[in-house]
Amino acid sequence: MSLAPGSTIGIIGGGQLGRMLAMAAARLGYGTIVLEPQADCPAAQVANRQIVAAYDDPAALADLAAACAVVTYEFENVPVVAAETLAARVPVYPPARALDVAQDRVTEKSFLNGIGIPTAEFCPVDNDDQLTEALKKFGGRGVLKTRRMGYDGKGQRVFRNMETGGFAGVCEAMGNVPLILESLVAFEREISVIAARGLGGAVAVYDPAENVHREGILRTSTLPAGIGGQTASAAKEGAAKILAALDYVGVIGVEFFVLADGSLLANELAPRVHNSGHWTEAACVVSQFEQHIRAVAGLPLGSPFRHFDCVMENLIGDDMLKVATLLNEPDLMLHLYGKAESRPGRKMGHFTRLIRPR
Repeated sequence: MSLAPGSTIGIIGGGQLGRMLAMAAARLGYGTIVLEPQADCPAAQVANRQIVAAYDDPAALADLAAACAVVTYEFENVPVVAAETLAARVPVYPPARALDVAQDRVTEKSFLNGIGIPTAEFCPVDNDDQLTEALKKFGGRGVLKTRRMGYDGKGQRVFRNMETGGFAGVCEAMGNVPLILESLVAFEREISVIAARGLGGAVAVYDPAENVHREGILRTSTLPAGIGGQTASAAKEGAAKILAALDYVGVIGVEFFVLADGSLLANELAPRVHNSGHWTEAACVVSQFEQHIRAVAGLPLGSPFRHFDCVMENLIGDDMLKVATLLNEPDLMLHLYGKAESRPGRKMGHFTRLIRPR
């Protein structure tokens, strides 16, 4: 059953993704309440109300549940217990299980392998001795990551062509937290798929984007990706399989490595709208943000059809100096996030250039 017009949707998290979800909800006639500890966050600037409190604050969660017909979230590190507490009183989409799977990289990769989606090889690492053994297994090469938290390249260390052994103190330097060592993958390109699943099980999958990262941060997403039709179909099918296995409702982002033979290894999943799907604002009738609101509100999913080729680029830190020039370009959609302070590595906005057929 779909939400009635005028209903209120709760959003946990007040960053730019929450901001764009609130904007999409307003277009569909819904109000929004944001739960976010930072006052005057980007999402609060466009939402109907902000609850300024920690994500797991019991009183704030009770307030949110009482005021909303459904609750969603804009980032994957929402405390699982908070989602479960809310779900006892109000529908929460995507389900708490998706958070549980995505928050731990070992759990995530084990889940993906368990449903037949291959990933890079990996080993859990809890101390320096285990790191040494894992590096031996992978020929002295690998990416050491924190199992939880970490984004935009944070919480990672790369080992290349190193003799195994002599790594005393590495785990302490990483914070003495549970870690994972992933084998290095000789991939040709990185792609991602944005997909959605509705309350009734309907699925809509957008075309894969080809992504370029620098210093661990997404810089550009290009459509179409430089991949063959079979690879694109396999990526879409993989995303749909994940949605079904999680009994998912809402939008998900799934990142893949593309190998030389066109085969795929899943890198990670994000149970939310995703940076690499921002291009859908400009190149599709129904953006990933509207698609997510449609899904959690019980509305029919929209078409994921792409009517233009395009390149989405993030504005990071001093890239904001380009804004005046960008505004003079034809066929360009600019989206700024309302953040007061620009600093290195901080996403301040993005733009999408449409590529018209000649």
